[in-house]
Amino acid sequence: QVQLVESGGGLVQAGDSLRLSCATSGRTISTLTMGWFRQAPGKEREFVGAHWSGSTTIYTDAVKGRFTISRDNAKNTVYLQMNSLKPEDTAVYYCAASLYILRRTSTSYHYWGQGTQVTVSS
Repeated sequence: QVQLVESGGGLVQAGDSLRLSCATSGRTISTLTMGWFRQAPGKEREFVGAHWSGSTTIYTDAVKGRFTISRDNAKNTVYLQMNSLKPEDTAVYYCAASLYILRRTSTSYHYWGQGTQVTVSS
């Protein structure tokens, strides 16, 4: 079992930066794919990006070049650095862990956090 707790969300203006953290417990995350998803009001949950062993990452096109996922295995923590935020980035952001390698679908993730709200004003 893996427990995930997100933090760092908030209200920012367009163009600002924000860093989300995902603190994990229960088992080491070094061999897990750690993903970030988001869900805007009235929309389905969508893939943001994922990070696997070392520095292997994938991102959805909408955030490429603006968002960066990193992890600190010693602290069992994953980060989502979000730069140049846009109003369309407004959503609840979820951290998730998968036993599979670099999947984009939410059904491939086995463990989920409770989410943290990010609101970007124009």
